[in-house]
Amino acid sequence: MRQLYDRRNFLKSTAVASVGLGLGMSTQPLFGQTKPNVPVGKRVGMIGLDTSHSIAFTKTFNNPDAGPEYGGYKVVAAYPKGSNDIESSVKRIPGYTEDIQKLGVKIVDSIPALLDEVDVVLLETNDGRLHLEQAIPVLEAKKLMFIDKPMAAFLPDVISIYNAAERYGVPVWSSSSLRYAPSVQEAANGKAGKVLGVDVFAPAHLEETDMDFSWYGIHGVEMLFTVMGLGCKSLTRTHTADSDVVVGLWDDDRIGTLRGLRFNKIGYGGSVYGDESIMPLAGGGGYNPLLLRVAKFFETGEVPVSRDETTEIFAFMAAADESKKKGGKRIFLDKVLQKARRSAK
Repeated sequence: MRQLYDRRNFLKSTAVASVGLGLGMSTQPLFGQTKPNVPVGKRVGMIGLDTSHSIAFTKTFNNPDAGPEYGGYKVVAAYPKGSNDIESSVKRIPGYTEDIQKLGVKIVDSIPALLDEVDVVLLETNDGRLHLEQAIPVLEAKKLMFIDKPMAAFLPDVISIYNAAERYGVPVWSSSSLRYAPSVQEAANGKAGKVLGVDVFAPAHLEETDMDFSWYGIHGVEMLFTVMGLGCKSLTRTHTADSDVVVGLWDDDRIGTLRGLRFNKIGYGGSVYGDESIMPLAGGGGYNPLLLRVAKFFETGEVPVSRDETTEIFAFMAAADESKKKGGKRIFLDKVLQKARRSAK
């Protein structure tokens, strides 16, 4: 795999050198002909225009004043197709297609057409059921890819995406922006001392096509795991019309809880119980902290969130669904993972 990225860096350096030789450089116009072109190696493609993230992320990368920390990466082409049947997503596509074109992004009619014009990919489709199908051609083309939350709608597809990434030798990762909220990062880095337990609350609106928490509650789950770390061995879930409470038991006997909320005036937050202090958690920080990690990933090929962590996050959500179906019975994550691995590709 290192050979792949060494070759990629070599191609970038030779493309830059060719300007001095008067040979020209293959580029894609950005913001029309009056703006700087985007060199090969820095061209970002986007799959899915059925989420507001598509526009927000493009505005950050394509901002003419974007700092060097964004690595010069620019969104140059997009394939708009997203969900086939989630109405809240489908109806967004025409408007977001128009919006992204105003940012200088070319619209293409297929993923293969997109891959011909870009170097790296943001998979933004809001409907996680499509992610495996959309990710495979990107991995086959050996292009680095960030998959926006959720990585997939169900655990077997998450495992299948990682299996394909390993098969093709291309790193891939996924994350919620809430992972990088300032207080979440501070707690994960020891501000309260050794973490003894965490309580998190977050919106958890449901979408019948997906696991309950993978649609929106994943933001809270990622906050929980960012601070608690790996090692959840079992959980129970209490479900009502307005909220869910999932109580996870970690293998070192620490307890982490998630309260998923479905009423109106809700936000993100919680408490971290450390051996030095008890500190509050809060959402916030916007998308840019996440996008800085995405830009660094595009530059280095190093993933900031491991396969093991993302897989355990999805096992946690799958186990929570199973506990709900079984009236709050304790579910062990290793059993859920074993079952999912048998059905993964």
